[in-house]
Amino acid sequence: MSPEERKELILEIAAALHPVITTTLSDEETRWVKMAIQKEAQSIELRKAIIEKTLGSLVWFFLASMGYLFVDFLRNHGLNV
Repeated sequence: MSPEERKELILEIAAALHPVITTTLSDEETRWVKMAIQKEAQSIELRKAIIEKTLGSLVWFFLASMGYLFVDFLRNHGLNV
């Protein structure tokens, strides 16, 4: 077997083992995939916003509660606030 025949054989074997599969999506399928990705991104942003707003509200509630307890402590110990 000559080197050229050997190269041809190797190329034929490689082509047989790794067939090229070309699948393309139609315009409608591509549009659907893009919309699905966008919907998932919006869902993630919504969850993030809800978590941020909830944590912010909890911090303000804690600060207001501490202020109320401090004022109540002062009133109970004879100071008029």
